[in-house]
Amino acid sequence: MTARGAAVLCAVLLLGCGLPATAVPPEEGPRTWRVGPGRSLATPSAAASVARDGDTVLIEAGTYVGDVATWTQDDLTLRGVGGRAHLRAGGESAQGKAIWVIAGDRATVDRLEFSGASVADGNGAGIRQEGTGLTVTRSWFHHNQDGLLTGADPESDIVIRRSRFFRNGAGDGYTHNLYVGAVRSLRVSGSYLWGAAVGHELKSRAARTTITGNRISDAGATASYSIDLPDGGRSLIAGNVVIQGPSSENSTLVSYGAEGFDHDSRDLWVVNNTFVNRRPAGTFVALAGSSRAHLRNNLLVGPGDLTNLAGIPARANRRVGWRTFVDPAADDFRLRRTSPAVDRGASVPKRWRARWEYVHPTRQVRRPVAGRVDLGAFERR
Repeated sequence: MTARGAAVLCAVLLLGCGLPATAVPPEEGPRTWRVGPGRSLATPSAAASVARDGDTVLIEAGTYVGDVATWTQDDLTLRGVGGRAHLRAGGESAQGKAIWVIAGDRATVDRLEFSGASVADGNGAGIRQEGTGLTVTRSWFHHNQDGLLTGADPESDIVIRRSRFFRNGAGDGYTHNLYVGAVRSLRVSGSYLWGAAVGHELKSRAARTTITGNRISDAGATASYSIDLPDGGRSLIAGNVVIQGPSSENSTLVSYGAEGFDHDSRDLWVVNNTFVNRRPAGTFVALAGSSRAHLRNNLLVGPGDLTNLAGIPARANRRVGWRTFVDPAADDFRLRRTSPAVDRGASVPKRWRARWEYVHPTRQVRRPVAGRVDLGAFERR
């Protein structure tokens, strides 16, 4: 029997050990810490020094300038309350890496904003993820050298929902809005990524990447690829609006396997996306040789080739004009009633179907099922 078990037994029986019942140590469980001006914990970094595994840290809305932190605890929940809590670097960094370095496992970051990270190495991030597993919801990353940057961890699963990544990148082509290293899986949904400086809007080296129901746009920025999956991997890109801007420095929207295949799987499904190219030429999906890609039910708007490889299985991909959509000038690519994309889709295996639609800003809804599927990112209602 453990010492704690013996103490509990003694307290119940009130015999033998000479300890009163009040001597039994209380159960220790997760705690909630409240952070904000006027509280005993005025800053998030103060909470980082006292929190334990499994705790919740609630950070009052407001701007915290120059307050950087390293979080070493596992299973933390870090949440803004009363609005979005804004962590602005103000020239500071944790470990010369980021506003926050999250070294613990399975952290959840909700309703927080990170901006201004800049370090001497040139890759200062809003968050540098070094632990195993991270979930980010309803959060913003902007004007950092890297928005969110993760390490390589084959046991790590990264989940991003309903978040914004914009105006990140140092302008060197090596820093990006979102950069996920060689992890086990990445899921991005209901999010808005736009305006990266020279780098990619989204770059993932994950063994499994799932990108569903997002808007990814260069706007007027000099971004490179909209989606870069340089190491291949088992990947699904479905139900997204992907817009290459006129100032993009690379004419490809989606790139797969460009740096060689580091994963066992070379399977890519690109299903029911609306791809928009505002450059004079380009390639919508660029594939490395020996890719096992399937391209179905995508709408192509603007010039460019669907893909660079011959013989790729491609069904029901259609080029359409601007009048197909409700308000393309405002990036509203929902279908008009008279659109030639209505009821023109081909069948897709169940596991690879587009199940979500993006709702601006940073929300997603279930894609309705009504007869034959429509082409593109939206089902006509």
